[in-house]
Amino acid sequence: MAKILCLESSTEVCSVAIFEDDKLVDFREDRGGQNHSKLLTLFIQQLMQENNLSASGFSAVAVSEGPGSYTGLRIGVSAAKGFCYAAGIPLLAVSPLEAMTAGVIKNASSLGLSVGMSDLFIPMIDARRMEVYSAIYDAKLDRVREVCAEIITTDSFSDFSDNSGLFVFGNGSVKCKSVLNRPDIHFIDNIYASSLNMGDIAFRKFANGEFIDVAYFEPFYLKDFIATVPKNSVLGNEGMRE
Repeated sequence: MAKILCLESSTEVCSVAIFEDDKLVDFREDRGGQNHSKLLTLFIQQLMQENNLSASGFSAVAVSEGPGSYTGLRIGVSAAKGFCYAAGIPLLAVSPLEAMTAGVIKNASSLGLSVGMSDLFIPMIDARRMEVYSAIYDAKLDRVREVCAEIITTDSFSDFSDNSGLFVFGNGSVKCKSVLNRPDIHFIDNIYASSLNMGDIAFRKFANGEFIDVAYFEPFYLKDFIATVPKNSVLGNEGMRE
């Protein structure tokens, strides 16, 4: 049986979980803000002690690859690399956008959602002002639009709305509700990046041998965003990155 340590630090949430054969063993999570430098390694130590585990007992570490908070991602990746080096185990990279979507699809019934095969899922991580990091996935968790940074306008995602319901969620979605006020868009509240959503993806990657080079891996910061303001931007020049 394989045990995977999952670390999520791409947003304000600091989250650590242990999975064994894609089943949750235990987890720790704090949603109080950017406390990753204090809490991430503490959570790892607590989980290992309380579950009588040593570093050598893990098969791999899965870490949130980004996009997201620069500082949070650096802390998470540094902790993951250190653990992998010490234990001599492989590293897996998991997109927080994909993981959030996996959680929504898996828990659709408990969230009160009626999901059709033509529906699309748009996870969002807050960037700044009206910027978000987002991607688009279908009901099979296949990505139908790449991850990008964008300024949200009234026309955002209109190219994907034909015959589809668009489910929007994540900590970047809250500020978009007044802008994306269309009948084809459905917001799901209280969805956030969490290690709890990483297990299935991590085990799939582990089974397929999709390991990351521990020495050279860097977080996906998505730095190549170019600030442009569409004519119909609801914030005008206020939507631009400084």
